[in-house]
Amino acid sequence: MTIAPQQRLVQQLPAAPFYCPVPPGTHPAAASLNEATVRWMLQQHMDTDEQQRRRLTLCDFGGLTASTMPYGWIEPLTLMARLHAVLFSLDDGLCDESYATAGLLAQETGRIMRAVEAPYSAPSPCESARTAALRSIRLDLARHATPVQLRRWTEAMRVYTSGLVWEASWRSSPGLPSLDDYVTLWMRAIGMAPSTAMIEITGGLTLADEELDDPRIRALTEMAWTLVSWDNDLYSRNKELLRADDDLNLIDVLAQEYGIDALRAQQEAVVMRDRVMVLFMRLRERALRDAGPQLRQYVNGLGQFVRGHLDWASVCPRYTVPGAPAAGPDGWWKRLPAVVDQDPLPLPSISWWWDQLDDGQ
Repeated sequence: MTIAPQQRLVQQLPAAPFYCPVPPGTHPAAASLNEATVRWMLQQHMDTDEQQRRRLTLCDFGGLTASTMPYGWIEPLTLMARLHAVLFSLDDGLCDESYATAGLLAQETGRIMRAVEAPYSAPSPCESARTAALRSIRLDLARHATPVQLRRWTEAMRVYTSGLVWEASWRSSPGLPSLDDYVTLWMRAIGMAPSTAMIEITGGLTLADEELDDPRIRALTEMAWTLVSWDNDLYSRNKELLRADDDLNLIDVLAQEYGIDALRAQQEAVVMRDRVMVLFMRLRERALRDAGPQLRQYVNGLGQFVRGHLDWASVCPRYTVPGAPAAGPDGWWKRLPAVVDQDPLPLPSISWWWDQLDDGQ
């Protein structure tokens, strides 16, 4: 069933509380990280609109970095905060609010990937300020990352940029993607692939390809991407509707998929999200049983990213919408998940995650 756009876009929703049993943490350099990142961001001239620059200065990139990676070394953490700044600028200025076509995104992401793959090459005459900023980050990463880590981060950027093009193709379409397509699209376009690739670099870890390619670790990594992307949809929907009339969101995709209203779809989204959170905690416990110290740190870093992202979002003014419905009596957090259902979600692209709980794994 396809619901008319005006039916999807009118209803703003109260905040839904989040279940996340991962303990919080924060790096003591949060304030100085943010101050330095804002200063660097403004020097890059990535955004020409003064209102947008003001919005970005309020995002607290230092707080986001410090809460998602409280264990990190300060030099690579600085690059992580800069990466957040560029990804947010890309999201607002080229994806969500500029209505760029898939063709334009393909051109821009192609230039981005060339700058990341070959940062020492001469810049293209068409290179944007955002691409130049990513080139700078990639050059600085070489001082802190091994060749293997740089390769993984570059491939993670490819995952992200391909997701942006896919996202843009749907933004120019009259309808919304299927639920299964949306889940795959958004775990890529959210930018979590290059972010989790930074866990190794900021933590000074040395991990083998075989460790990261273990299906359990791969599933946990994708779950972290997905939880952050769905959490973002749950708390940012009102802002996106207000600023960009944007309904490419888990809630509205669910409303289309099942022919339900937005409030019911939000409830379904919370159930889906909590089922993945429960699976993440169960599979994490099993994966850690036979993991070495550095793999343990990576796996714990995935959970910390999910928790830290929520801690940051709970106070970030970026998502404050005047006149939005008030939060429920439980506030931002809840102690228990909406369900403890252990069956796989009926989504072909991710149902394999649940298979990793088998005792034979």
